[in-house]
Amino acid sequence: RKRLNLYGAVRPVRSLAGVPTRYDDVDLIVVRENTEGLYSGIENIITEGVITSLKVATEEACRRIAKFGFEYAASRGRKKITAFHKANIMKLSDGLFIRCARTVHEAQFPELEYQEVIIDAGCMRLVQNPSQFQVLLLENLYGDVVSDLCAGLVGGLGVTPGANIGDRQAVFEAVHGSAPDIAGQGKANPLALLMSAVMMLNYLATTHGDEGCRQVGARIKAGYNKALAEGQKTRDIGGSLGTEDFATAVVDRLGG
Repeated sequence: RKRLNLYGAVRPVRSLAGVPTRYDDVDLIVVRENTEGLYSGIENIITEGVITSLKVATEEACRRIAKFGFEYAASRGRKKITAFHKANIMKLSDGLFIRCARTVHEAQFPELEYQEVIIDAGCMRLVQNPSQFQVLLLENLYGDVVSDLCAGLVGGLGVTPGANIGDRQAVFEAVHGSAPDIAGQGKANPLALLMSAVMMLNYLATTHGDEGCRQVGARIKAGYNKALAEGQKTRDIGGSLGTEDFATAVVDRLGG
C-alpha cells in the first residue's frame, strides 16, 4: 500500500439475502486512510519497560482521504458521510483529521450531509442501528478495526470485499487476507474475493470507460446473490458447501 501510494481503502458492507444476521438492512461503506497513523510503525524503546508508538498525521494525507471519501460517497449516490474520531483526546492528530474533513465538505461537497462522531460512541451506535450510517470516514487504525466490526454485522469477513485505491493504481482483495492456515482444504469462502473482483471490474469501467467490465461484474454479482438466496453457502455462513462447490454454484447462475 505504501509503495503504490494506495491511500484510500474502501470496504463496502451490505446485508445479503440468504445470510441471516441480527440485521437485514445494512448498506454502508467504510473509507479508511491507508498510509499513516499508528500504522506508520514508528516505535521506540525509551528505557527498559517503556515503549512509545508514534501516531503520524499529515495535512496532505488527511485532506486527500477526506476528498477521496466525499468523492466516493457522491459517486455512489450516498447522501451522508460520518467521520469517526477521538479528537476529544488526541486533539492534534485526530483534530487535524476532522478539520480537513470539514474544510473539504464546506468547500467542495456542501450538498452532502456531514457529521462527526467520537469513535467509541460511534461503535455503540453501529451495533444498535447500523442503518443510520451510509459512509464512514476513518483514519488508519480506526478504519481497520471498524471495518471488521461492520463485517460482523452482515456475516463475517467471508462476505466483505475490499479495495486499496491510489491516484494511479488500485489493488483489490478480500478483507480477510489470504487465509494460509486453511489453504488447499476446501474450507475457504471465495465470496469475498468474488465481490472484490466485481469492485475491480467496476473500477476499470469507471477509470477506463470499459462498460463491458461493468456488465461482467453485474453478471457475477447476480450469480452469487442468486446462489446465496437459494441457500448455496459455505460452512462459515451456515451452509455446507466447500470452496469449489460454491464457486460452481455461482458459475451455474451467471446467466447470459
